[in-house]
Amino acid sequence: MRLDLIILTPDHQTRRFPLDGDRFTLGRAHSNDLCYPEDASLSRRHLQFQSTADGWLAEDLGSKNGTLRNGARMEGPVSLRAGDRLSAGHLMISVVDPEAPSRESVVFVAGEGPEQHPNATIMTSLEGLISGEATAPMIPQRQAGAEVSRGQAFNSPIVRALVRAGRELAGHRPLADLFKLILDLSIEAVGAERGVLMTLEGEELISRSVHGDGFRISTTVRDRVLKEKNSVLVRDLTQDEAFRMQHSISEQQIQTMMAVPLQTEDRVIGLVYVDSRSFVRAFTPDDLNLLTVLANVAAIRIERERLSEVERQDQRRTVDLEQAADIQRRILPVGHPVIDRIDLGGHNAPCRTVGGDYYDFLPYPDGRVAVVLGDVAGKGMSAALMMSNLQARVQILAEAPQDLANLMSRLDQSVAANAPPNRFITLFFAIIDPAAKKLTYCNAGHNPPLVIRASGETEKLKAKGTVLGILPEIGYEEQSLIFDPGDMITIYSDGVTEAVGTNGEEFGEERLEELLVANRDKGAVAIIDAVLEHLDEFTASAPFEDDVTLLVARLVEPSS
Repeated sequence: MRLDLIILTPDHQTRRFPLDGDRFTLGRAHSNDLCYPEDASLSRRHLQFQSTADGWLAEDLGSKNGTLRNGARMEGPVSLRAGDRLSAGHLMISVVDPEAPSRESVVFVAGEGPEQHPNATIMTSLEGLISGEATAPMIPQRQAGAEVSRGQAFNSPIVRALVRAGRELAGHRPLADLFKLILDLSIEAVGAERGVLMTLEGEELISRSVHGDGFRISTTVRDRVLKEKNSVLVRDLTQDEAFRMQHSISEQQIQTMMAVPLQTEDRVIGLVYVDSRSFVRAFTPDDLNLLTVLANVAAIRIERERLSEVERQDQRRTVDLEQAADIQRRILPVGHPVIDRIDLGGHNAPCRTVGGDYYDFLPYPDGRVAVVLGDVAGKGMSAALMMSNLQARVQILAEAPQDLANLMSRLDQSVAANAPPNRFITLFFAIIDPAAKKLTYCNAGHNPPLVIRASGETEKLKAKGTVLGILPEIGYEEQSLIFDPGDMITIYSDGVTEAVGTNGEEFGEERLEELLVANRDKGAVAIIDAVLEHLDEFTASAPFEDDVTLLVARLVEPSS
């Protein structure tokens, strides 16, 4: 079965996308078939749609904030069907059947405006009702006396209907149930035979609840309701030639209809349409007033439920993120190991609740220690999941490393085989041997770490090797250097050097290098504190735009 996606953005823009192919992806990255780079709540590759022999499947691709289907969080692939509603980031996605029979859809048909036929049509508005100035300008004077007076507009049956509506709408209900309840109340309140409730998603009206089939609604009526915020009553469609000449209406023998806006203050979020085939109980101006007020109450309730749904989603995301952050804190080192002749310090501060930077200290029984720092491209939950996977693989492969270039190549192959497209990791791995006064390292596309000699001379550690996960066939090279007492190495993520000051200038490598040289005689933790203090002053304590991670290792003289 063919399916279409109707995608609503926060600025109420809509896009209809036919699922016509084998596979589509949605996310912030430009490589997606459906790309929304401005939606910060989306992951780079957030959601996938896959065609199967049994229909279409949707699958969340390990996104930071997850995906909801009909209000429930998606776990693994789920089957799609017409009527499903997905929530990804700030996008609302409706799944529709483009070939659905007319009995399950509403068609808008062009025709003359009802204002051309004053004998049949009455209009009012919510603003007029609230101000007490509601009028029916299209009622001829010769019929005015037959109508119920304005003072009798809210008689006991109307009051009872509104009281019941208020009571029924007071409780918490899922939106799907709420739409049906509102339509049922509307039909019952005015004695209609059929009806449809539609919400405005961007520029498209979506049917939310339908009682009846084969609805044909005039585009002029639709525009009067949505654009001019008017409530429209056509008391006798047989007197309105524009409607009478429409074959679909005459065939169904529709006699009378009303359409009113779902309006909250000055914003219209949809409409309620009702009609009837019988003149036994003809619609009256009182019915129009009642339906207008009832729709206003309903619209406020719909908006409140939508806000509650968003709040519940945000709460679930917050809990998930807090739990993920706690897990990530446990993955990263707590403090630093105490190793003879090596002074160590490390710091990580994700720019969001969770981050994609990883650092570690890996001591060996022979007195050596490995220091490692990685940076996953991207931020948030997806980067954090890749970081967790990287940490596990590094610790396994680094248990007894003999050849760092081979270790890095194996990591590269693993990342390339398991990471999503356009995802990569930079990584620096070094082993410090205090007995041999030697530092051996391998660099996979990471910022060149800085070695500060005891004399104040500096050296950047560059080595051949691309980022992990992109070109596993290129390979890596291992290099070594003398590492004497008093020398130190500082490994950092680009969140440090790319931190932006109040004047728009980046912190930069030169400023970091000068700071490290000036503080080279301090302990590792004190050096990190000095860098963080200067970063905080440089950015005027503004939130960082990227994860900030620092690792410092100093070789010291053996204790006597």
